[in-house]
This record gives sequence, structure tokens and C-alpha cells, in this order.
Amino acid sequence: MNARIRLHDLEFAPYLSEDAIQTRVCELGAVLSAQYAGQTPLFISILSGAFMFASDLIRHFSGDCEIAFVKLRSYSGTQSTGQVQSVIGLELELAGRPIVIVEDIVDRGRTLHYFMEQLRLEHPASVSVVALLHKPDAAEYQVPIDHLGFSIENKFVVGYGLDYEGLGRNLPAIYQLASD
Repeated sequence: MNARIRLHDLEFAPYLSEDAIQTRVCELGAVLSAQYAGQTPLFISILSGAFMFASDLIRHFSGDCEIAFVKLRSYSGTQSTGQVQSVIGLELELAGRPIVIVEDIVDRGRTLHYFMEQLRLEHPASVSVVALLHKPDAAEYQVPIDHLGFSIENKFVVGYGLDYEGLGRNLPAIYQLASD
């Protein structure tokens, strides 16, 4: 993970190793297993970025669970568009169910804020948010993150599900935009 990578026209430097990510995901899985012991939570993964995190996370969840996916979009290139679009929505009954939202990264918080407002209209029993990454310096919306993998600087990152113009999602580690 010492080498820089190039995606399209940009260069990225190593930021979080695969080992660090997997260790933290395992810890989060154990915490969620204890929190939802005896329940069957519905994990809702926000596509496309959270798919790897969600996959690894539920493998570390020791109880019964279900998983569903929604696709929300607010980025174009390395910048937020300021608009949240629902591309794929939920078609499950959510009333009375414990929900765990699995998000790859919370920066401005707009996407998660929008989704949680929509989710509350369905009257779930509870809603918990687990995010792999959070950029507190970028926050515009205060959204609750119940379980956090890593708090990071306000830099553009790729890897482990996160992309730049479609590339980089398959990387097992996370890289940040090189500043030099």
C-alpha cells in the first residue's frame, strides 16, 4: 500500500490500509451483534459506495439479519452536486423493524439527512447509522452516526467501494487525493 495510484487524471496516496479497515469492520460487527442480540435487523446499504463495507460488516454480524440496498446519488466527479437523487428505492415493509443504515462516507451529510427523513415516514422500530468514514470538517447537516469506523480529514478518498468517476471501488485499501 506504499505506492500511489492513478485514476483517470488524478493521483492518490495511501491513507487507510486494508488491515486497518478489516480490523475496524470486525469490531463494528461485534458491537452491532451485541446491540441487536435476539433481533433481526434490516441492514440498508447505500449504493454504490457502501457495498464492500456492507458485505464485510454483515459477515461479522453474528445474529439473523436481512440486507437491502438503495441507491442515492449526490456526487459528480470529486464534488457534491448539492442535490440528492434516489435512483433505486426500497420496496420492503419497514414499519416496526430495527433498521441499520450502512453508509460508506458521511461528509456534508446531505444524502444521509435526506434518506433518514424519508425512512422515518415508514415508522421503523429504530434507526441506527453505521458509517465507515466521516469528515466532520465538511458537515453541513448534523446527522447521527451511531457507529463510526474512522474520522478523516476533508479530502477526497477512493477505494473500498468509493470511486472517482467509476474507478477505484475494487481497491481493498483507501487512498486520498494527493496534494503535491
